[in-house]
Amino acid sequence: MTNEQPYHRLRVAEVIEETADTRSLVFDVPPELSGQFAYKPGQFLTLRIPSEQTESVARCYSMSSSPHAGDPLRVTVKHTPEGYASAWILDNVRPGTTLDVLPPAGAFTPKSLDRDFLFLAAGSGITPVLSILGSALAAGNGRCALVYANRDERSVIFADTLTALAKGQPDRFTAVHWLESVQGLPEVAALRALAEPYADRDVYVCGPKPFMAAATEALRGLGVPRDRTHLERFVSLHENPFAEQPTAEQETPAAADGPEATILVTLDGEKHTVAWPAGKKLLDTLLEAGLDAPYSCREGRCSACACVKLEGEVSMINNEVLEEEDLAEGYILACQSLAESDKVTITYE
Repeated sequence: MTNEQPYHRLRVAEVIEETADTRSLVFDVPPELSGQFAYKPGQFLTLRIPSEQTESVARCYSMSSSPHAGDPLRVTVKHTPEGYASAWILDNVRPGTTLDVLPPAGAFTPKSLDRDFLFLAAGSGITPVLSILGSALAAGNGRCALVYANRDERSVIFADTLTALAKGQPDRFTAVHWLESVQGLPEVAALRALAEPYADRDVYVCGPKPFMAAATEALRGLGVPRDRTHLERFVSLHENPFAEQPTAEQETPAAADGPEATILVTLDGEKHTVAWPAGKKLLDTLLEAGLDAPYSCREGRCSACACVKLEGEVSMINNEVLEEEDLAEGYILACQSLAESDKVTITYE
């Protein structure tokens, strides 16, 4: 059967110019959709963008708003070189524009806000970081430090907001700005020195690939354990989650290898037992059973469908987001997982 896509059309209530090449879209969420669009700090939305060539493309944009600070739902979009979707948004989206939006997803979110945090961000990587930072300061009791790298002063996204947060809670929030125009690229040694005073904290890292690589190497050099290091990578989707999914008859069978299995799943506080056919992906199995399992890209590239395997064995067709440490802790991607044992237990909690 064809899986119905659970997207909704939302109206853009406000467009905020953050920098010359960055805009925030504030969405008007009607009361009847408030449950579907409840979110955790650090998550993202997937938007459908019109395209003359392919009818539409899908892009994931992180929320910069905080669900704990009374903010309206807001994503922030930075124009990227040769980026069709971001250019379309900056050129065409105005207050009153309506967009098709998938519900919030993503695993770049703290389990508790009552912790001390270190955030390492560069460019638009500040977007999910601001969501977590604002939530921690509004609803948590810990201390927060931010190291934020940009090309120059004019490219600092949320500069006024960060200044206000630092002035409003100087005992809980410290921000360090790194400007490439003044200090050059943030190398490993410099990031290690900046992060060292906060190496005992939970660390959240987001930014372009070179920055992420330098930051993770710096944290390894400081001995920060993997279970306190959280990474958010921006990826492009190859397929369109808004497009109609193929029926079972149209799908190329993954050669029904593997056993017929039983899946025990904990989702939204409830336990379910579902038959898992051989060769069928876990996400498809859960959706066809009527369970509201989270997902976005269906490609193994975004972590929206990540869950934890507690028992049994699975194999993944593709994985471009989970690290070896994540796999060791039992994380799997439901959209890419096939059963390799006759009983598997997972949880989304």
